[in-house]
Amino acid sequence: MSPQPNMITHVTVGPEIGRYGFPNGHPFGPHRMGLFWEEALRQGLDAHLRVNKPVPASREALERFHTPAYVDLVQELSETGEGFLDYGDTPAFPGVFDAASHVVGSALQEMENIMAGHCRRAFVPIAGLHHARPERAGGFCVFNDAGVVIHTLRIKHGIRRIAYVDIDAHHGDGVFYAFEADPELIFADLHQDGRTLYPGTGSSEERGKGAAEGTKLNIPLPPGAGDSHFAQVWPQVVAFLQEHKPEFFILQAGTDSIAGDPLTQLRLSPTTHFLVTTRLIQLAESLGHGRVLALGGGGYNGKNIAKGWCEVVRAMVETPVARRDSPG
Repeated sequence: MSPQPNMITHVTVGPEIGRYGFPNGHPFGPHRMGLFWEEALRQGLDAHLRVNKPVPASREALERFHTPAYVDLVQELSETGEGFLDYGDTPAFPGVFDAASHVVGSALQEMENIMAGHCRRAFVPIAGLHHARPERAGGFCVFNDAGVVIHTLRIKHGIRRIAYVDIDAHHGDGVFYAFEADPELIFADLHQDGRTLYPGTGSSEERGKGAAEGTKLNIPLPPGAGDSHFAQVWPQVVAFLQEHKPEFFILQAGTDSIAGDPLTQLRLSPTTHFLVTTRLIQLAESLGHGRVLALGGGGYNGKNIAKGWCEVVRAMVETPVARRDSPG
């Protein structure tokens, strides 16, 4: 397909981010991007997309969120492919630095495409590594691409009010605690109750600290919760976002919240991923900017990865642009 320069939706796919995955039967394996893209091609979604190649992040970009010592450690262990980048969940593998750098660089590339007006919506399937902390990895996440994007929006574009919405089954602790005291990072996370699942955080009482109190919304869901339960609590998120009027939306669209995931116990269907994405786009359009960046996140059931992420992209392709939108 010859990509058209100004399509509404961009997607980044390529072997550089496809290689972000752990070997030896690890649940976060290097097969995940291919599963999504094969299904996207089968559905004909590519005809409606601008497809971009992955790009690496600079060292300077990585250090907008991560400590220099941690970036050094990832580079070091990437050479040998031995050891762990956290307390035992996230092993190093040969080339992990390059793969993780391309994840961050691709998220930044699509954010820049949105900010430049080349598109209004974008999706990066291998991204949304929301457990990584500034000083260490966590939960299969090496570099926190969402965290780097948030800092870059502030530094390069002066965007202050940013919404981060997370529907992965696991709480986005790496993003939450990094911005817990930031009143302009509007955080909404629906996840399986942390008392039953890694990382054990994200109670409804965690609402932000200091001046940021009330700018964070954590909604724990009981194991077994499905679409109907999600639909009951989702209006809280919509009202919360409407109140704060974000200038940019980031969606972490993990598919491990879909029924049948081997690591989690939620029972959503891919329809919820479509509806959430559609509603966020509608909110962004109603605010005049239309800026929505979706990141793939977790998910360890191959069929769910393919269907869930394609529903995210389908929502991006099908949701109309508001007539009263403003440029950029």
